[in-house]
Amino acid sequence: MAFFISEISSNHSSDLSRIEEFIYVSKKIGCDAVKFQLFKIDKLFAPEVLKKSDKHRNRKNWELPIEFIPEIASLCKKYDIEFGCSPFYIEAVEELKSYVDFFKIASYELLWDSLLIECAQSLKPVIISTGMATIKEIKNAVEILSVNNCKPKILHCTSAYPTPFSEANLAAIRTIRNATNCQVGWSDHTTHPGVIYRAISKWDAKIIEFHLDLDGKGEEYQTGHCWLPNEIEPVIRYSKESLMADGDGIKLPVQSEANDRLWRTDPTDGLRPFKKIRKSFCSEN
Repeated sequence: MAFFISEISSNHSSDLSRIEEFIYVSKKIGCDAVKFQLFKIDKLFAPEVLKKSDKHRNRKNWELPIEFIPEIASLCKKYDIEFGCSPFYIEAVEELKSYVDFFKIASYELLWDSLLIECAQSLKPVIISTGMATIKEIKNAVEILSVNNCKPKILHCTSAYPTPFSEANLAAIRTIRNATNCQVGWSDHTTHPGVIYRAISKWDAKIIEFHLDLDGKGEEYQTGHCWLPNEIEPVIRYSKESLMADGDGIKLPVQSEANDRLWRTDPTDGLRPFKKIRKSFCSEN
């Protein structure tokens, strides 16, 4: 069964009551975990970028206040949902490790060996995203984590926001799995239900991450890669319910069709039902 993670990203608006609503809604629609991001602008972008780019400086408003972390952990326990977070600076790992259930390495940080090592040495589970990466780069990240006693889980994704569904390249899930011998899932930026269904049913994605917004008012919603609760809830529900249809593979009559077995065509005369029950239709007079 796929493990669903709702990525809150920067749609929380640094509002703790809105954060609680995200956690509550994520649990309600069937998610297994919520994931936040912990970054500081001056530790995310080079100073020459911040000096010249209003767009990047304005992302200061997207930061998750560090003092919210214990409260988020408490809320996740309250709603019985796992708490994951992406650290974007080395010290963030120490700040988070007492509270999170897992770390997530974002695609842009995949090449940063020092961050990988710090996460691995925390002894927390680690998930890595692989947007823009080559197989060589993915294998290097897995090796760095592995030598530090951490076998990661991996998310294939395409780091375009949104991703055209024709560029999802879901077959890469199998390629990554074969190359790394790791559990592989899909981090969705398409907002296309068929892509998620296909990732699970065809390519055996074990984890599905998606970006969630509550109401279309989040900082990142307008980009077009975020799902609303009413859009993703049936996708999660159908994905989980459909697994019940797999069965055990043994071909035998099932309980719901048992009563119809005697209504099959009798091979002696080509008529329905079997002769053994036709007597019940005979009139006594």
